[in-house]
Amino acid sequence: MERAELVTYRPDPRIDSYIDALPEWQQLVCRQVRELVHAADDDVTETIKRTDRPYFVLAGNVCALLAAKDHVNVFLYDDGVVPDPDGIITAGHDNKTARTVAIHNGETINEPALTAMFRSIIANNRAGGWRKLRSGS
Repeated sequence: MERAELVTYRPDPRIDSYIDALPEWQQLVCRQVRELVHAADDDVTETIKRTDRPYFVLAGNVCALLAAKDHVNVFLYDDGVVPDPDGIITAGHDNKTARTVAIHNGETINEPALTAMFRSIIANNRAGGWRKLRSGS
């Protein structure tokens, strides 16, 4: 099956360009994360923010991608309110906006755990976002 047959979302060509410029292993990681976030909810859209960073949004930021020299960062925009029972968060535990899942060359993405986190972030966004949830209003 060709890639175009699998896509059920509207890809942003700027994100395609970002991914296509990366080393092959990082392309694979970014494409896998992209598919997971879209599979978490059909209404997720993608855009570019901060000049060149791929963002995935639905009623607020869900996640962003940033390729580094030896890994790919997946920034999860949840202010630490989403549980991480599988321990996939690698950095930003005390961050006020986002936590990070760093994926290195050869590592397997914990798809069920990451998808569950995406779904929780999306549910929180639809409920008014983590700021509203934190304030209790």
